[in-house]
Amino acid sequence: MTDSGLVAAIRAELRVAADPERAPSMQAYMKSTMPYLGVGLPLTRRIARTAAGEHPPAGVDALVGSATQLWRAAVFREERYAATELTGLRVALGSLEALPLCREMIVTGAWWDHVDGVSHQIGALLRGHPTDLLPLIRSWSTDPDRWLRRTAIICQLDFRDNTDVDLLTEVITANLTDREFFIRKAIGWALRQYARTDPDWVRGFVAAHTDTMSPLSRREALKHLG
Repeated sequence: MTDSGLVAAIRAELRVAADPERAPSMQAYMKSTMPYLGVGLPLTRRIARTAAGEHPPAGVDALVGSATQLWRAAVFREERYAATELTGLRVALGSLEALPLCREMIVTGAWWDHVDGVSHQIGALLRGHPTDLLPLIRSWSTDPDRWLRRTAIICQLDFRDNTDVDLLTEVITANLTDREFFIRKAIGWALRQYARTDPDWVRGFVAAHTDTMSPLSRREALKHLG
């Protein structure tokens, strides 16, 4: 199911908002082979949400179908950002029907901007469906795909007191010796974020893994702890 009116509205509004002078620098910054229209991310998100309000999807299947079409047929990177925003709308957020598309976005997006955007949706799914998501997140933490591993590490960023510390420990420990920059950065980011909730736990974790944790991860984890 696809809402062609919603897809067309998003595409049209993105082109109205396009800034051709800004587009090349945005593409260069993101090292993207896909061109940009020159629309900032906050405005892209507003366009997607406004269009969804004016063309309300019939249900989660229609919304996921529209997001899938936007993602797969994207000519400009902002169309993919808009597709990600659709999966974060209330009708789809936390719905298992969106999971296959979220995974596709992670694997085919294959860069930090897409992956970090989708990780919030994976977190919402983990909150709502822990029985289904826990084994999946654990499997992602050791997957050959670095972006699935990164998602496994950062999907609890906004969980605070609800963080599953056992899961956080497992997914980070599985990747401590990984030399990939985006994995090391994700480890530090996840620990730094949880340090806002339990700084002593993070200090203890870093101390216990000082021999295997990269300097980048350690520095990021302790950034606000002195």
